[in-house]
Amino acid sequence: MGDRVNISSASEFENVVGYSRAGIARVGLVTSDAPETTVPLDTVAEATTRLLETVRGLDADLTVPSLLPGWSRGHVLAHLARNADSLVNLLNWARTGIETPQYASISGRDADIEAGAPRPLPEQLADNTTAANRWLDLARSLPADAWSATVRTRQGNSIAATEVIWMRLQEVEIHHADLAAAYQPADWPADFVTRLLPRAAADLTKAAPATPTFEIRATDSAITAVIGTDSPTSVITGPANSLLAWLLGRSNGADLTGDQPTLPNWK
Repeated sequence: MGDRVNISSASEFENVVGYSRAGIARVGLVTSDAPETTVPLDTVAEATTRLLETVRGLDADLTVPSLLPGWSRGHVLAHLARNADSLVNLLNWARTGIETPQYASISGRDADIEAGAPRPLPEQLADNTTAANRWLDLARSLPADAWSATVRTRQGNSIAATEVIWMRLQEVEIHHADLAAAYQPADWPADFVTRLLPRAAADLTKAAPATPTFEIRATDSAITAVIGTDSPTSVITGPANSLLAWLLGRSNGADLTGDQPTLPNWK
């Protein structure tokens, strides 16, 4: 997750991570005792601000299909809000030591998304703003020792509480693009792509070890990765954002070169 950085002041924090708090809306005013080995909370806050700006500009009809099969824009927005609440549960677990599942049940998670999807745009926007701020406020107030606690995701994976920040950033950035509005995978920040691309490659290797092994090479950065457990039989090249969008199932890979195999679902 990167090199450890020792930070003794807020100004040093901003100098090291390269983010300024100036000009960020309320959702971006974040400080935290989270160790700097993880994603800065400011990064999540800024991504959330961009997301909410897009939501404000959406057409009133949220039944428009999203990039996710079977989901409308309303489904994506309902999921984003409930995801923030689910990650509040994980941070509360880290803070108190009392096991609090991310979701009470998978069926309940799915039902909440279906129930929330038909709501009008103003209600969806208000819900997402409140839920995002609730999660950020809790993260901002979490004591330093809580960030080293172990919690468990809905998939059953044990993770350090610091990874919850990364989980939220993925939800915000990826589902922002899933709204099929102005924000596209090409707009994902370079730091986000650099962090997720090798992880997505590792996830896909685990998901389908029998898939022919291939290599990806970014044409606009030094990023390379191998998907599979054998020697690569083909090389796929293209911009890093395009490679990531394809691996995540958000692109058909038309802007990539190379013999592209059929990919399993990322998650």
